[in-house]
Amino acid sequence: MIKRILLLTVTNVAVLVLLTAVISVLHLDRWLTAAGINYPLLLVFSLVVGFTGSFLSLAISKWMAKMTYNIQVIDAPQTDGEEWLVHTVRELAARARIAMPEVGIYQSPEVNAFATGPSRSNALVAVSTGLLSQMDRHQIEGVLGHEITHISNGDMVTMTLLQGVVNTFVVFLSRIIGVAIDSFLSRGEEERRGVGMGFYIGMFLSEIVLGLLASFIVAWYSRQREFRADAGSARIAGREAMLSALRGLQALTEGGPVIDERSASLSSLKINGKPGGFLSLLASHPPLEERIAALERLPEPA
Repeated sequence: MIKRILLLTVTNVAVLVLLTAVISVLHLDRWLTAAGINYPLLLVFSLVVGFTGSFLSLAISKWMAKMTYNIQVIDAPQTDGEEWLVHTVRELAARARIAMPEVGIYQSPEVNAFATGPSRSNALVAVSTGLLSQMDRHQIEGVLGHEITHISNGDMVTMTLLQGVVNTFVVFLSRIIGVAIDSFLSRGEEERRGVGMGFYIGMFLSEIVLGLLASFIVAWYSRQREFRADAGSARIAGREAMLSALRGLQALTEGGPVIDERSASLSSLKINGKPGGFLSLLASHPPLEERIAALERLPEPA
C-alpha cells in the first residue's frame, strides 16, 4: 500500500511539473491568465478527474470481474481438475514470489484467462471453461504462468497509472484548446465575460481526438506488456509450455476467435485479447504469430 501511494504521488508530481514546464516554455501562462483561466487550479482539477476514475476502476476490478463473469472462486477444490488448477497456480505464484491469488472459473466458450485485482497481494486469476476443455494441462500451465507474470509485474497498477496520466493530459489540453477556439471565435467582442459556446464545442471535439490519440499510447503499452508476460511465463512455467499455449490458441482461433463480450474493459487483461478495433494500433494484444516469434528468439534457460 505504501509503495502504491508513493508511486501515485510521484506520478502526480511528475505530471504537474511537466505540464507546468510546458506552459512556461510556451508562455501560455500569461495568455491563460489574460483569458481568465486559473491554470494551477485547472491542473489540479485535471489530475483529480484523470486519476479518480482509473483508480476507482482498479479498486473494484476484482469485484467487477466476479460479478460480470459470474466467476466461481475455488475455495475448496471439488474435482481433480480444480485441485490441479489451484495447485498449479500456487506453485507458479511461489516461483514468481507473489502471494497466492484467488483462482476462479467462469462459464464461457472462449478460450481465455485473465488476471485482475488492485495489487500483487490481492489478485484473481480466472480461466474460462472453454480454455479448460480445449487445452491440455501443459498449455494451461503456460497460460497460467502468463497471468501470474502480469500480477508479478504489477501490470494492473501500471496500466492504471498510465491511463490516469493520459486522462489528465486529455482533460487539461482539451480545455486549453477550448479556450483557444473560443478566443478565436470571439475576436472583436468587447467586455465579454466567461466563455462562450466555442469553448464547449472545442473542448468536446478535442476530447474525442485527444482521447483517441491517448488510446494509441495505452494500446501500445498493453502490447508490450504481453510480450513481457509471455517471457515471464517462459521463466516460471517453461518456454515450451508457453509456446504450446500460443500455438494452441493460434490453431483454435484460425476461423476467428470466440470472444466473450460481457466486459469490453477486461479484454486487455485476457491471454487472447480481441484484435484491434481500429487498425492494429488499438489492439491490446500483439498478433499471436509475433508473440510466438518473440518467444522462439528467447535463449534457452540455463
